[in-house]
Amino acid sequence: MNNTTTPITSLIRLRISAHEAHYAGELVDGAKMLQLFGDVATELLIRSDGDEGLFVAYDKVEFLAPVHAGDYIEASGHIVSMGKSSRKMVFEARKVIVPAGIAGQPSAADVLAEPIVVCRASGTCVVPVACQRVPR
Repeated sequence: MNNTTTPITSLIRLRISAHEAHYAGELVDGAKMLQLFGDVATELLIRSDGDEGLFVAYDKVEFLAPVHAGDYIEASGHIVSMGKSSRKMVFEARKVIVPAGIAGQPSAADVLAEPIVVCRASGTCVVPVACQRVPR
């Protein structure tokens, strides 16, 4: 992978803002998870190749649970295989903190004992050989 046996991974954790809620019940569009996966992929490519590369396609996307404004989402990914210029990646997004919903305490939140997987995906990115700055 990166001339070591350590797999290259990336993790992003953020709070979903009220601005990102587009549907009733403060529901967030699933495309937000794909945006996070794109950011994870970019970091993975920079770490593996020294270049942002290009996201070519998702092979599979599964939306498994709803995401609402106020949720904290942790998006992670890693490279599972590398070709001459292609990088196959897998991603997972988990809900780790949720608003508590306590009357009179709008800022209360709960850390989930067990994160909830909200989305999984796999896809392929490409870093043209001429752009690869990390020797193999």
